[in-house]
Amino acid sequence: MKGTNVKVTERECRGNVERMIRRFIKKTKKEKIIESVRDRQYYVKPSDVRRAKKRKAKRLHEKEMQKQRAAETRKN
Repeated sequence: MKGTNVKVTERECRGNVERMIRRFIKKTKKEKIIESVRDRQYYVKPSDVRRAKKRKAKRLHEKEMQKQRAAETRKN
């Protein structure tokens, strides 16, 4: 995991504490820090990771194919 350094400066938020908190939360979401911590909370076998990745790719492919079929039927 790469090291991430999320900083929120006082100047950035003009001293507004609430704005600083909101900006910090946005930056951590953008860097996917919380997501990576949750993913690493439990060990997942590499084969399970590959299987899940394959399933996700298949779902996305099916979804794209469905969109193409719908577009083709609208054309005709």
